[in-house]
Amino acid sequence: MKFKKSEELYKEGLVHLVGAVNSPVRAFTSVGGNPLFIKKAKGSKITDVDGNEYIDLVLSYGPMIIGHRHRKVQKGVAKALKNGYSFGASTENEIKLAKIVCDAFPEMDKVRFVNSGTEAVISGVRLARAFTGKDKIIKFSGCYHGHQDSLLVAAGSGLATLSMPGSRGVPKGAVKNTLIAEYNNLESVKNHFDAHDDIAGVIIEPICGNMGVVIPQHNFLKELKDFLKSKGALLIADEVMTGFRSKFGGAQELLGVTADITCLGKVIGGGFPVGAYGARNEIMEQVAPLGGMYQAGTLSGNPIAMAGGIATLTELKRQDPYQKFDKIGSTIETILIDTAKKYNVPLVVNRFGSMLNPFFTNTKVTNFEEAQTSDQKKFAVFFWEMIKNGVFLPPSQFEAWFLSSAISDKDIKNIAVAIDKAILVVSKMNKK
Repeated sequence: MKFKKSEELYKEGLVHLVGAVNSPVRAFTSVGGNPLFIKKAKGSKITDVDGNEYIDLVLSYGPMIIGHRHRKVQKGVAKALKNGYSFGASTENEIKLAKIVCDAFPEMDKVRFVNSGTEAVISGVRLARAFTGKDKIIKFSGCYHGHQDSLLVAAGSGLATLSMPGSRGVPKGAVKNTLIAEYNNLESVKNHFDAHDDIAGVIIEPICGNMGVVIPQHNFLKELKDFLKSKGALLIADEVMTGFRSKFGGAQELLGVTADITCLGKVIGGGFPVGAYGARNEIMEQVAPLGGMYQAGTLSGNPIAMAGGIATLTELKRQDPYQKFDKIGSTIETILIDTAKKYNVPLVVNRFGSMLNPFFTNTKVTNFEEAQTSDQKKFAVFFWEMIKNGVFLPPSQFEAWFLSSAISDKDIKNIAVAIDKAILVVSKMNKK
């Protein structure tokens, strides 16, 4: 494969874009080389500016769950475009999408649309504080909740990739009410409650996709919810990644745990910038104009994004691809493990439905510390070999792979071939 045009665009992009990208993980910092520039996509495939075609396991980091440019989504968006792009006023489609979202989450009576997952989390945390009258929030090490100051500590995602413990420009005062616990360790949460009496709630990725698909062990989430209820604190579920992807009702439906506040994004926009936060009536009545918690957005409920979300979720519900996802995910997991054994390469795979991630380690990965035992040099080699063999992966050890319902049996066979070739190359690193 040649990447001449991507290399040229990278150099050109450096002039007016920071690192030639608009999101750090796209810079390929942890895997080396120049970032790829994408020209188009359709179904399960994505094509770069050099004409190289890949099976896409990034899927815009999750939103393209029914594949790229699905005809029903394109039709819905095209219809909306004919009426206008933005009005700064309410539209019928906001009501339609709100009903779909609320119906999917039994404890969600009302929802407020925003423009991104980060916005959803900012508002969800503010809402928890408004409802409880308390200030402190507990988050888990390795969980990424967007780039807001108060939660940009001990984060995963791109921060983990860049080995950054936080971010410059975040004042100490911004994080003074943020407490850090260890994922899958309830005692670490209880210790904070023993030390503080002003904890509003705990925010958590039910499935930690930003440290590489880390799954709650045993009854961790249920026990966490029960404990928080006993303390009068709220459980805030960051389902920006898992909402409608793990199950139509999110990871909560699959795991049998109901959050007090749910934050959503990605899939609900069908590829357009959308976020949302929702809860039962007594909590959402705190939000303006009903209550004293102020939150607003000029482009919130954008008509084009609403149309994309309605079309995506309607088609997703019709397809109900979750059994298919589990089958395909299990197949790819088995291929990864068996191939690694074949070439004597240390590898563990974490998977949850249509999300999976291989770690180049012998250590079971149940928290951020264990995730960091993965050999990132091996991952970088593996990444580029997968690229060269036609599979587009997230350029970070700590980002989940995603599946779409557009993936075919032929795609799976080609992924298997690519994995074999890539791990063979990785195995040769052990001999150097």
